[in-house]
Amino acid sequence: MQNPLRKWLILGLAVAAIAAAGAAMPAQAKEKFIFAHAMNTDHVFHALSQRFLSQLKGNKKISIAYHPGGDLGDWTSLFEQSMQGVVPMTLTWASSDFDKRLDLIYLGYIVSDWKDAKKLYGPGAGMLGVYNDMLGDLGLHAVGIIPTDFGSVVIRKGVGKLPLNYPGDPKGMKIRVPGLSIAVDRFNSLGFAAVPIPLSEVHTALQLGTVDARSFSTAVETYTLRDVLEANILTNDYFEVAFWLVNKKWWDGLPADVRSALQAAADKTIAWSWEEAERKSNEFLQKARDAGIKVVELNDAQMSAAKQIVYDKEWPKMESVVGKATMDKIRKIVGVK
Repeated sequence: MQNPLRKWLILGLAVAAIAAAGAAMPAQAKEKFIFAHAMNTDHVFHALSQRFLSQLKGNKKISIAYHPGGDLGDWTSLFEQSMQGVVPMTLTWASSDFDKRLDLIYLGYIVSDWKDAKKLYGPGAGMLGVYNDMLGDLGLHAVGIIPTDFGSVVIRKGVGKLPLNYPGDPKGMKIRVPGLSIAVDRFNSLGFAAVPIPLSEVHTALQLGTVDARSFSTAVETYTLRDVLEANILTNDYFEVAFWLVNKKWWDGLPADVRSALQAAADKTIAWSWEEAERKSNEFLQKARDAGIKVVELNDAQMSAAKQIVYDKEWPKMESVVGKATMDKIRKIVGVK
């Protein structure tokens, strides 16, 4: 029969060992999480992700399961999964299906050149706070904003007309817009006849003359459509961005040093993305020129006229969606009275 004293001694030593192991675990445990996006490995999201991961290489407190290519869902699904905390970190776009205020992302003429864009959307800049006020209500937080490019108006071959003065010049011209009320209203206000057409049908619509022009065209998209285009007018009415999102509860609950390391790596990566995005924009505009597309900039008077139409007609409508306080904040950031 086993000595009772010996039995309790062994049990006590085992409990002490387990307790000691448990106490030691926090110092050795890694923060493990999923980081995903829906784009393939040719997309800038992958290049950003690779740079981010390389920044954290060697950090013994962080372990990241990286999932590119949409193997965990499309961009709207990942937005929702981040809300739920299933995917704690993602690169994606704002989905207004969950909050109509996020249509603010399409608001015209918040910025109209790269210098102002970086000033307002760059790391820690004013617009990041505006969006986080909204995203926080969905359980999300944006650690940064990822730039893509400015949207322009492109003209199909055979039109032979450059609408540069608004709203007069575009009269009678049909323009493709995405299926967003804000896009329809903007281009109708600028003098065009706006026609909502899915992105997948744009090439055919331009080729067949269903529309005379296309809105929201970034430089790379202009180059992609080069066989059916004769001109690219740099209206710069829309600046396309994506978000580096995290689940807010998860983010706030991270150890301070882990959260700081992740934010620092994201900031460095996003700083690179601004340089890369502008470089790519200029590269593809030059490719468009080399392909025979006329690239035209609005002069100061033409740009001012276009902006004023948007500020007078589009911004008040957005105020009814996001509220006066938010729009007043944006007006202050942008410098619009």
